[in-house]
Amino acid sequence: MKRRTATQFLTAALIAFSAVSVTPVHAADTAAGPYDEQADARADINKAVARAAKDGKQVLVVYGANWCKDCLALNKGFNEGHLGGAVDKRFVTVKVNVGRFDKNVDVANQMGVTLKKGIPTVAVLAGDGQVLGTTQGGELADARNMGEDAVMGVLNSLGKR
Repeated sequence: MKRRTATQFLTAALIAFSAVSVTPVHAADTAAGPYDEQADARADINKAVARAAKDGKQVLVVYGANWCKDCLALNKGFNEGHLGGAVDKRFVTVKVNVGRFDKNVDVANQMGVTLKKGIPTVAVLAGDGQVLGTTQGGELADARNMGEDAVMGVLNSLGKR
């Protein structure tokens, strides 16, 4: 067996390494979250309004981001348990990504939603797209520490029929 010098070994290792394609991985690329960062928020809201009108429901527009632990906790709550069933029964839900407060801010502003007091924040729309109510004071910004009843209380205070 032929022995390699340190230089020969390093040269072979560099050649082998350079043959491998290396693609940087960003945190946002590793796991897709509930807030689609490529979505067209206006188109998604319009689809939700059309579906809500057809189904006799209201639209729940949830503004948040995949980096936000409270947004992820609220999303999880909306998908399970008593809260999930109640939300599904009453609303067509659409999630709007706000990035680092640099995406879809105009959409939020147009609905009268303030992002300044924290996310997640929500707007409730009628089946015709009319804004019925919004959170204004960060009511859901501590969603991971809120129980189902507290979250449902906030939702019930918005868009009463």
